[in-house]
Amino acid sequence: MKFLRQVLESFRFAWQALKSNITRTILSLLGVTVGIFAIVAVFTIVDSLERSIKDSMSFIGDKVIYVQKWPWGFGGEYQWWKYFQWPEPNYAEYKFLYDNLEKASAIAAMDFRGSTTLKNGSNSINAQIQGVSYEYNMISDIPIQTGRYFIPLESNNARNVAIVGADIAEKLFPGLDPVGKTFKLSGNKFTIIGVQVKKGESLIDFGGSPDKNCIIPFSSFTKLFQAGRRRVTIVVKGFPEDEGMKEVEAEITGLMRTKRGIKPREGSNFSLNRPEAAAEAIAGLFAVLTIAGWVIGSFSILVGGFGIANIMFVSVKERTNLIGIQKSLGAKNYSILFQFLFEAVMLSLVGGLVGIFLVYLLSFISLGSLEILLTPGNILLGLGVSSVIGVLSGIIPAMLAARMDPVIAIRAK
Repeated sequence: MKFLRQVLESFRFAWQALKSNITRTILSLLGVTVGIFAIVAVFTIVDSLERSIKDSMSFIGDKVIYVQKWPWGFGGEYQWWKYFQWPEPNYAEYKFLYDNLEKASAIAAMDFRGSTTLKNGSNSINAQIQGVSYEYNMISDIPIQTGRYFIPLESNNARNVAIVGADIAEKLFPGLDPVGKTFKLSGNKFTIIGVQVKKGESLIDFGGSPDKNCIIPFSSFTKLFQAGRRRVTIVVKGFPEDEGMKEVEAEITGLMRTKRGIKPREGSNFSLNRPEAAAEAIAGLFAVLTIAGWVIGSFSILVGGFGIANIMFVSVKERTNLIGIQKSLGAKNYSILFQFLFEAVMLSLVGGLVGIFLVYLLSFISLGSLEILLTPGNILLGLGVSSVIGVLSGIIPAMLAARMDPVIAIRAK
């Protein structure tokens, strides 16, 4: 109880000292404020960027492998020009994998068509057309606001039905419920059976904005756009218990090599792309940005730390006589130590809080599609760094004050 009372008294002394020298206090905390602002701002922006990009990549799916001609990252054992010689995956290979894969929880075929005009009377919009097989919704997230997903009969029999993005629905059928209504695609009437949840603008839209995406059955897509080529991107989803997707990847490799008649000594002529590769590349970029934030912030914090240390040495010098009086009245060394150490920590924390508040104000600035969100983790990071700087800056002056001889100190002027 006595220790707690002494700690509270130390806080009171520190607070009174800070209030009595407002100008000096403000000048001292500027360096810490700038440093904490730089660090917390960079971490907050990096977190916001990462969240935005992950949201944009949600359509790729989790624990999936894309069987394609081109790899998502060049390199490895092949030179880039050899990829031109590789055949595109086709529908027959998709059906072969569909019938024979045992380590996959779902397998789908898909393909894209670039900017294509959709019409309803005088209303029109350019949209991306995506043809998908029935199991695609088991692989990728397709959030439907109104209506429903395809049924097997529609997928297998090339029915002219579509799931459209929110922007398409608003443009073609303003003020109306679009479900059940028809529009024209390449001269063919399609019936809307579902409308996706509006996503809004994203900083990066991998594969295009879902709000301007029109999803139709893959069989309908090939009938309209592929003219017998039957080119596909094959997407395979593994089981949750398959760590690292090793089992399903090995099975896909074996079946594709078998289907294409590749000899044991020959290399594969297809690519197995995984979202983890893109995620790792993005993580590497964020790591560089984070290091840059620490470097920039560290210089400011270093200046602020020296400023606090300098002020604390001055404070000890000014209060030497008071320290002698306190010690002569029975104040312990640790009480004097805490008194000055708490003053340094409080000074640093005030600077840190101001820096965090400036980052909070930054979150109200419109940066287009990027939403800045100050998280509790980054707030704790700022407060933690501020506390450490306060301790490091104040420990030496506090120790000097605690070790003063009371007789010598009380005589000081």
